Amino acid sequence: MHATSIDRRTFLTTLGGAAAALALSRPAFGAAGATAPSYLRHYADAFARDPRAAARTWFKEARFGLFMHYGLYSLEGRHEWLQLREKIPVVEYAKLKERFTAAAFDADRITDVALAAQMKYVTITTRHHDSFCLFATKQTDFNSVNSPAKRDLIAELAAACAKKGLGLCLYYSHGRDWRHPHAPNNDEWGGSARPVYPGPEPAYATGKNHDLNRYLDFMRAQITELLTNYGPIAAIWLDGIGVPLSRKERLPEWHLPELYAHIRRLQPQVLVSYKQGLNGDEDFLAPERKYDQKPDRPLELCDTLQPRGWGYMKEDDGHHKTADDVITMLARAASLPANLLLNTGPLPDGSIHPEDVKTLRSVGEILRQRGWPAPVAFPPEAPKAKKKKK
Repeated sequence: MHATSIDRRTFLTTLGGAAAALALSRPAFGAAGATAPSYLRHYADAFARDPRAAARTWFKEARFGLFMHYGLYSLEGRHEWLQLREKIPVVEYAKLKERFTAAAFDADRITDVALAAQMKYVTITTRHHDSFCLFATKQTDFNSVNSPAKRDLIAELAAACAKKGLGLCLYYSHGRDWRHPHAPNNDEWGGSARPVYPGPEPAYATGKNHDLNRYLDFMRAQITELLTNYGPIAAIWLDGIGVPLSRKERLPEWHLPELYAHIRRLQPQVLVSYKQGLNGDEDFLAPERKYDQKPDRPLELCDTLQPRGWGYMKEDDGHHKTADDVITMLARAASLPANLLLNTGPLPDGSIHPEDVKTLRSVGEILRQRGWPAPVAFPPEAPKAKKKKK
């Protein structure tokens, strides 16, 4: 890393702390006298009347955002579901933390690439299913500040986004966790809740000792930290929907109405999403790749620059999507209509893959020269072959 990059990173980290302190010294977000966040600067009058309505209008008009899946799994380059797919024990997986340096994670460069691509917001994994956190949290030492990186990556990105007028959306794994002792287990919530180990996993509470409410308290405390320490947040982006959906009759046990109300009390402008929608009170829907229903609220399609993977996949090097591919994706998203949330899986050191940097800069140049593509409907799916009768 060049000395100038180190100086800029130090500056952004300091700015992040200062921005959080300044935000706490001002009137609460959405309160009388509060200033519209930088990403809502063009919606200031609407923000003064109704912060959440202003944010929803901004979101519908944003069109394009950058998604980033970065964490311990990035170090191995074999998929963000590495721990579950390879059945890596909790204590063995945790050893990856000692190799996590994020040496080339540069919030200034990341936001510059997003702006060059004509994007309006950035969504980043604050904590994925493996439960490793990219932010300073008092709830666990399994985080980037307590790794060789010794950095709060969310603070750095929050400062850069605020400086440049980009919305910051925080991905948070809610329904699925492979580390917390009291997260949903396979016995009650289905086979994809936890890795299926050959024997009992010592880190997990079981039977009468398992208490889902302790996991819910942990998540509420972390979401409170994210909405208290990093200035105005554009959205809380929840994931892991397959687990609570596996037992729909038990959905009340997750206390989603209370969680959503808590989020909106902390920051009235913040939007809430939970993939394709879990309890119906989400501000926007965020399905993956395609959507074939008529949405009743704003829509965001999530897709990847790699062929399929979200976290860095080394085997996909040389096969990432091109600028023309992305323009087609934007046209298809527009036909719904929906925003396109386009994912890049940063390399182990935290830098954006050079193939993706080239593509995103080319996309921005095309949009500046030709304008946004006209809507183009998704091609119809091929009918499924009928099984032959025996």
